[in-house]
Amino acid sequence: MNNIKPWLSAMRLRTLPLSVSGIILGSSFAYYNGKFNLLVFVLALLTTISLQILSNLANDYGDGVKGTDNEDRVGPERALQSGLITPIQMFEAIRLNIVISIILIVTLIWVAFGASNFLYIFLFFILGGLSVYAALKYTMGDSPYGYRALGDVFVFVFFGLVSTIGSYVLYMHTINHVVVLPAIALGFLSVAVLNLNNMRDIESDEKANKITLAVKLGLTRAKNYHYFLIIGAMLLTAVFSILYYVEPYNFLYLIAFIPLIIHVKNVKVAHSASDFDSQLKVVALSTFLYSILLGVGYILY
Repeated sequence: MNNIKPWLSAMRLRTLPLSVSGIILGSSFAYYNGKFNLLVFVLALLTTISLQILSNLANDYGDGVKGTDNEDRVGPERALQSGLITPIQMFEAIRLNIVISIILIVTLIWVAFGASNFLYIFLFFILGGLSVYAALKYTMGDSPYGYRALGDVFVFVFFGLVSTIGSYVLYMHTINHVVVLPAIALGFLSVAVLNLNNMRDIESDEKANKITLAVKLGLTRAKNYHYFLIIGAMLLTAVFSILYYVEPYNFLYLIAFIPLIIHVKNVKVAHSASDFDSQLKVVALSTFLYSILLGVGYILY
């Protein structure tokens, strides 16, 4: 049991609900439009979870070998940082996870599209490859994009657009404008989680020469950027629910806005790393709740 705990910690299971939010949202709108496949849904969830775990392991490895995870860092102790998992063991686990992710990606594409829809098959193979690359290159390698203030862009694209719109296409075999605004809003909320993490680590990252967007902006402007992401997601969702209004259930997502509004107030007065760390779970779980309520609000029609 003691051997399992470090690996569970390295997988950072608390990040998994956020990672599947786009799958839930895209699948809900596909269900609303009359097409849903339970096997596709399960495979999409498993594929996303596998990619998220791959990203978490690679992040642990990349920051660990670069020395970014040190005594200055606030938050849960990383696996390599603790010494409970060696770099060689972590690298082997990453290789195994790549294989698992590729198998799941191929299986998902085959079940969703069969031997037809060659264009979508090709597109999703490309997206699958890019997803694996993005999971690995956040902190790994000589020039990781997470060290060049590009993490926000990748999170927005993959957690928002690709996850939501991509999962919708898996069922519908076509792209529909109905999922665009929710995908952008979810992307904003996902980036907010990353930005909150980066504000927490702004001092330790700067010392370690990890240049995140928060480091570039400075704390004051990073907070303003954070408000833009949260409030922007709320406004986009409100516009969406008005444009695509069907019945009152469509506004169920407003429940998830309550903790987000409180969160914005807490960020405004936050100063220490621990202040920001305490808010990470709030945003991640609120985003997960948001995706469920927005999806269910249309499924109940």
